[in-house]
Amino acid sequence: MAAVQSACRPQIITLPNILGVNVEVSSYDQVVQECTAWAAAGESRAVFFANVHMLMEAHDSATFKATLMTADKVNPDGMPLVWALRAFGHRDACRVYGPDATEVLLPAAQKSGIPVGFYGGGEATLAQLVSKTEKRYPGIQIVFAMSPPFRPLSDAEDMSIVQQISDSGARFLFVGLGCPKQEEWIIDHRGRIPAVMLGVGAAFDFLAGSKPQAPRWMMRSGLEWVFRLACEPRRLWARYLKHNPRFGALFLWQWMTRATPGAR
Repeated sequence: MAAVQSACRPQIITLPNILGVNVEVSSYDQVVQECTAWAAAGESRAVFFANVHMLMEAHDSATFKATLMTADKVNPDGMPLVWALRAFGHRDACRVYGPDATEVLLPAAQKSGIPVGFYGGGEATLAQLVSKTEKRYPGIQIVFAMSPPFRPLSDAEDMSIVQQISDSGARFLFVGLGCPKQEEWIIDHRGRIPAVMLGVGAAFDFLAGSKPQAPRWMMRSGLEWVFRLACEPRRLWARYLKHNPRFGALFLWQWMTRATPGAR
């Protein structure tokens, strides 16, 4: 992961607006520094990693957009968002990809003794994720891991889960429920769980090895979606058909009208 960290120089935090959502010009170093400081203080924080799918979900739902706007940190997870930031004058903007952020935060937790929790994913994937993380980072404190039911939870079930997470002492809580469910869950539980909660999406599957990741050259070229579509055509074709062309058209209009702070 050293190559990932060195590729992104620390930036002064700014809050450019892309299609109505504030997305930071951030870096992996910033994520580690801020999250470890918040965790050490026992603060309840919400950290997201935004891509085209997330921004278009926000465009289609004012409620979800309001959810994103209350986050403590929204990082540019997808290359189209990085290009958007650069188009608005933030030339040093770089990708801060959820799975890679997870991989720099885990050794930071290992080194600093920050207890870690995982919430989400299927049971088999979660078991693999925990096993591989413990082998890769000896001594890391994984104090909580739960694969929740794929249905709405009752108030009593939710209160029980909140209590379990709080009692575990987890200070980094990686949440893998998929967008927009994980972001909504995190915001709903901020202030109730004393942890830095990170919506990392498919990171559980990738780090557990249950799903393949795109080659790095495809990621850098903004073609990761092609790889993922080829791997999961039935699940993803409708999402990409619905969101990708609209994002391009909407962003082009925003860029032409300079409707964002930080535009030239």
